Amino acid sequence: MIIVGVVGSGAMGSGIAQVAATAGHQVLLYDKQPDALRRAQTELTRIMDRQVEKGRLTAAEAAAIQQRICYTLDQADLSVAGLVIEAIVERLDVKKALFEELEGLLREDAVLATNTSSLAVTAIAAACKKPGRVLGLHFFNPAPLMALVEVIPAVQTDPTTTQWALQLMQDWGKIPVLAKDTPGFIVNRVARPFYGEALRIYDEGLADIATIDWAMTELGGFRMGPFALMDYIGHDVNYLVTETVFTAFYFDPRYKPSFTQQRLVDAGYLGRKTGRGFYDYASGATPPLPNTDPALGQAILHRILVMLINEAADAVYLGVATPAAIELAMTRGVNYPRGLLAWANELGLPYVVAQLDAHYREYHEERYRCSPLLRRLAREGQHFAGL
Repeated sequence: MIIVGVVGSGAMGSGIAQVAATAGHQVLLYDKQPDALRRAQTELTRIMDRQVEKGRLTAAEAAAIQQRICYTLDQADLSVAGLVIEAIVERLDVKKALFEELEGLLREDAVLATNTSSLAVTAIAAACKKPGRVLGLHFFNPAPLMALVEVIPAVQTDPTTTQWALQLMQDWGKIPVLAKDTPGFIVNRVARPFYGEALRIYDEGLADIATIDWAMTELGGFRMGPFALMDYIGHDVNYLVTETVFTAFYFDPRYKPSFTQQRLVDAGYLGRKTGRGFYDYASGATPPLPNTDPALGQAILHRILVMLINEAADAVYLGVATPAAIELAMTRGVNYPRGLLAWANELGLPYVVAQLDAHYREYHEERYRCSPLLRRLAREGQHFAGL
C-alpha cells in the first residue's frame, strides 16, 4: 500500500489525511507552520475521541488511524510517498511553485494531485517536467464526511493515471466522478446560481434573506438556504470561488460576483466563523422571520432552480461531464434534494425554457440565456434520458 503525502494541514488537508489513514495508508502530513500542524493534530484527536464516544470507532481503531499519520515540517520527508495531494492556498503561482519543488523530491512513478476547487489543473501540471502524472482530486469539506471526489485529468494527464486515481478513490470509500478541466469543474460551476441568483433576488429587493432561505429549504427541500450556506462556507472562500470562475470564463455574466457579498468580505463579516455574515450569530441574536407567502416562495424557488438546471444542461452540452456524473455530483457533493436534470424532466423542459426566456426578455442580460441543449430537447419533445 502506497504512502500518501498531504501538503497543507488546514481543515481540508487534515481531513484528506484522515481519509487516507482511515483507508489504511501511512500518511505524511506536511506543513511549514508548526502551529498549524499542532492544531491539526489536536483537532484529529478531538474528532477521533468523538467518533469513539458515538460508537462509530473502537478506541483501538481510532488510535490506529492517528498512529498512521506522521506530522512533519520537512518537505523532504515526502520523498517516499507514492501519492502527494496538495491542499494549500488557492493561488496558481503558489501551487505551481510547490509542484515544481515536489517533482524534484518524488520518485518518477509518484502521482501528484491538486485539491484545487477552481484553478486550471492543466496550468498546475505545466509546472512539472512530467505532467502526465499530475491530476486534480477535488475533495469536499469536510473530507471525511463528504463522499464525492471530482477527479480532473489535465490535458497532459496520462489516462492510466486517471484510471488509477478513480479506482483509488473507490478503494477509499469515496464516490469519484470524472470532470473536464474547465473552471469550477462540476459542482462549483453548476452551483453558482444557487448563490448568485439568490443574491440577485435580494439585491433587487424582491425578498429578504430569510424568505429566500425559507423558500429553498421548505419548498425546495435543500438542506440549507443559499445565505445560510454562504455564511457556513465563509464569504471569503465563497466569494473567491465565484470571482475565480467569473474571471476564468472571461467575465461571462452568468458568474458575475455580487457587490453585496464583496462588502461583507470588506467588512470582515465572513459568516459563522466571525460571528456575523448575512445572519448575526451572536448569543441572544434574534433570527429574522421569513415571509411564508406560498406564491412568493414558489417564484423564488423556480427562478433559482431554472438557473441551476440551465447550468447543469450547459455542462452536459459542453462535455464537462456525463449527465449521470452531474446528477451524482450535485446530490452527493452538495446534497441537493434531487438531480437537477431529473428535476428538469419533472418540471417539463418547455417550462424551464419558457422561464429562462421570460427572464431574458425582462432583463436583456446574457446571464439568462438558455442552453442550446435545453432548448433543442424542449423543441423536440425530448427529456434528459438515463437518469
